[in-house]
Amino acid sequence: MRLPLLALLVGAPAHGYELKQALEALLGAAYPRPNIGQIYVTLGRLERAGLIEGEEVEQSDRPNKRIYRITAAGREAVEAWFEESTVEPRLRDEFFMKLALASRVGAVDRTRLINRQRRHYLKSMRELSRLAASEDRGNRVAHLLVEGAMLHLQADLEWLERCQEELE
Repeated sequence: MRLPLLALLVGAPAHGYELKQALEALLGAAYPRPNIGQIYVTLGRLERAGLIEGEEVEQSDRPNKRIYRITAAGREAVEAWFEESTVEPRLRDEFFMKLALASRVGAVDRTRLINRQRRHYLKSMRELSRLAASEDRGNRVAHLLVEGAMLHLQADLEWLERCQEELE
């Protein structure tokens, strides 16, 4: 959450709720809604780290709000983030760990385990398909997020077929 918030602040200063709304608008309904409490905790940490500066702004009809702006150090952190590759191979996959250990437990049927996971992936695909149909077509970022998730699920379904063939 740190770096996405910093990246949003590159565009303009904002308060926590504005940042939450910006993330939701950018990523659409498929992405889990950010928790406002977590956003404010993260903003506090970023401020203590010197990556952003906060300023209290008086409001006549509401409690004061704190507006955050990115610092030079924060901009450097965002630039470094965009320069790094995102490396996340799924070698620590919880389902695969279950599958690998099933034969050691004895009472676990690997075929049943694979079929249950397949049903879960297919249900997720249906949900994403419904979401894609209802998603605002003007939001290309949200559309790409849903499309990427569906492609990953397709690959996961093919991988389950491979696991079943190998283990039977």
